[in-house]
Amino acid sequence: MRIGELAARAGVSVRSVRYYEEQGLLASTRSASGQRRYTGEAVERVVFIQRLYAAGLSSRTMAELLPCVDSPSEQASDAALTRMAQERERLSDHIADLVRTREALDGLMATAREHRERLRTDAASPATAC
Repeated sequence: MRIGELAARAGVSVRSVRYYEEQGLLASTRSASGQRRYTGEAVERVVFIQRLYAAGLSSRTMAELLPCVDSPSEQASDAALTRMAQERERLSDHIADLVRTREALDGLMATAREHRERLRTDAASPATAC
């Protein structure tokens, strides 16, 4: 199938398919006229790549994991699980950083609310003469 058909069947853009190929995540052959041609299995591959992206994996990490999918073995499976555990830890660290950032923002917002309330209170108080 041609690139447009693959993209439509997999529910992605043609640009995404080209990117996956550039990153080494997807392979094609070329017709005599230079057009990309994909096998029927390419649809499943693109859908799987989309699942990996949805799980927060980078194309670099996917390139490390896909050989385990292409040549399954107990050793490859162990390697994939180890790599995914590393990615999970990276995501957990990032989440913890985001929580700290949100808490810092919450503190700034509380300070801003207190300041705004003082401004309201000061504006509502009658002026005193000296």
